[in-house]
Amino acid sequence: MRSGPLSTIRIVEFAGIGPTPFAAMMLADMGADIIRIDRSDGAAVSPGSPMLDVLNRSRRSIALDLKDKTSVDIAMRLCAAADVVLEGFRPGVMERLGFGPDALCAANPGLIYARMTGWGQTGPLAQKAGHDINYMAQSGALSLIGDATSPPVPPLNFVADFGGGATFVVVGILAALVERQSSGQGQVVDAAMVDGAALHTAQVHGWRKMGFWDDQRSNNVLDGAAYFYRCYETSDGGYLAVGAIEPQFHAAFIAGLGLSIDAFDSQFDRTLWPDRSARIAEIIRSRYRDEWVAQFVGLDACVTPVLTLNEAARDLANVERQTIFEIEGALQPMPAPRFGRTQSSVSRAPAELGADGGDIRAALAQSDQWPAVE
Repeated sequence: MRSGPLSTIRIVEFAGIGPTPFAAMMLADMGADIIRIDRSDGAAVSPGSPMLDVLNRSRRSIALDLKDKTSVDIAMRLCAAADVVLEGFRPGVMERLGFGPDALCAANPGLIYARMTGWGQTGPLAQKAGHDINYMAQSGALSLIGDATSPPVPPLNFVADFGGGATFVVVGILAALVERQSSGQGQVVDAAMVDGAALHTAQVHGWRKMGFWDDQRSNNVLDGAAYFYRCYETSDGGYLAVGAIEPQFHAAFIAGLGLSIDAFDSQFDRTLWPDRSARIAEIIRSRYRDEWVAQFVGLDACVTPVLTLNEAARDLANVERQTIFEIEGALQPMPAPRFGRTQSSVSRAPAELGADGGDIRAALAQSDQWPAVE
């Protein structure tokens, strides 16, 4: 029996890269019963073993050749019994395979057909290739990140792929499921990573209008320019992250450094930031990272160590909250968000490609109903 708020929802995932499996992982963690359609030639869509890919956790896999009549029939029957279909190919690919929204929604009028692409289903860039860095660049988000004296710094694939793509397609799916309760009808969800990356800049757009944000990188409160919102290196090569924006946290931060708050008035005067940053950097470089952690443990100053992934897994606060856990030897983050009554969970480790194909085929041979989890 699956747990989680989506335990009654059935999803067909057409295997893709990056944001597609991440979105499916989030939905599966929240209880959705997901069958992933993998390629029958055994080709994985991500490097390394699919059984080691955390993004593949909590769902079943069947390997199909979508150019083979028997495989097409199986995939069609699964889609006809599903609540949601999730795919992340370039526009037109699913239509050429015969699995576009017109075909699937005609057979299943209540189907939520979720499409995730970099540039969207329409527009002049729709057919172009791209990655997180490109979508961030096109949206304007990338221009905000990094030191002004160097090129912009890509924040891994967190902002456009996972934030702008996967997270927003999940939001779209959930919203469409809610709307279906009143209309009884499904619909297409068009999630473009460039749209999601652009939406992440909403606050900055507002701040620019207010005169609170400068288009010059490294000249703003949140981009590393402010001495009270940046990272500092310690004497052992570690780092402290400081986010002491509000006056009370700023005062606690200055006190923790052994300095007088009187010498740090006019906190938001940008002309004072370079000299103050240099002074504080010299002080913080005089001690080990964990010495500073001990120094600030009793102060509410928004100061934390910059932990490696292994350190984060061992950190006492993370351990107590079980933020990171281990399954079959693989460290990974716990499902988020958390629910008070219908708790999310990781129902199984990542499966080998096609591992559940035999059971799914056998179930479909007996009925057109969605193959139940044994």
